[in-house]
Amino acid sequence: MSDLTSKETLFCTYCSLGNAPREAAAKSGYLFPERAAVKLLRKKEIASEIDRLTQQRENTDLKIAMGYYRLAFGCISDAVNLMFCDELSTEQIEKMDLFNISEIKRKKGGDIEIKFFDRLKALEKLESLSTADGGEESSLYAAIEKGAKALREERDE
Repeated sequence: MSDLTSKETLFCTYCSLGNAPREAAAKSGYLFPERAAVKLLRKKEIASEIDRLTQQRENTDLKIAMGYYRLAFGCISDAVNLMFCDELSTEQIEKMDLFNISEIKRKKGGDIEIKFFDRLKALEKLESLSTADGGEESSLYAAIEKGAKALREERDE
């Protein structure tokens, strides 16, 4: 990041969150927000910082959405293998996809109890993320689909 003032940094943050430039300038404390917004947006450093912050936020949103996608649609076969295999090496366990597991307990008799995250809640959260823009498909929903496609392609390789 370049040498932006605290007000400029705040302006960039508000813009990256989707605020209109005039509103971002007002929230950042500029006395004449309309004039300030125009002036700020002409600066190369400001535009670069807004782009960087927007990209960072979108990447974080995508990671969150992909986590919910894995909870909602992830495979549990490795968890079943874990339950029924008597002898597993640490190396074998490290290769397992146990993302959907919320809790593992070994009972006194040696039995294993596995609890999974709630798929229905994950689906509901995905739905709320996909309709975050008042019922219309959001860019987050498109990002989830793109990420899911990439995961499928990676798995098929």
